[in-house]
Amino acid sequence: QVHLVEAGGGSVQIGGSLRLSCAASGRPFSPVAMGWFREAPGKEREFVSSIRWSVGNPYYTNSVEGRFTISRDIRKNTIYLQMNVLKPEDTAVYYCAAQRTGAQTYDLWGQGTLVTVSS
Repeated sequence: QVHLVEAGGGSVQIGGSLRLSCAASGRPFSPVAMGWFREAPGKEREFVSSIRWSVGNPYYTNSVEGRFTISRDIRKNTIYLQMNVLKPEDTAVYYCAAQRTGAQTYDLWGQGTLVTVSS
């Protein structure tokens, strides 16, 4: 069984930076893609960023383009989300997800890590 474990959340001031990580532990792991989603208070979970595992192509939602960077370390089965110039509207629980081989969508989720951006 593979588990996704996020780390790196916390509180930061407006304009600050945080780096999230998500490590896949357990069985050997080679997903189609991995990504980050977030859920703000009172809102639905939304897509933030994703990366194709084999070729490393990144994708971003418009609101984080240019501020967030997703990357992966294949040897460590880990993805990262570098978040810069953080805004209050980035406040949310951030979830890591994986689309495993054979799945049509993201089918494996982490427990989430809270990011709070305040003045």
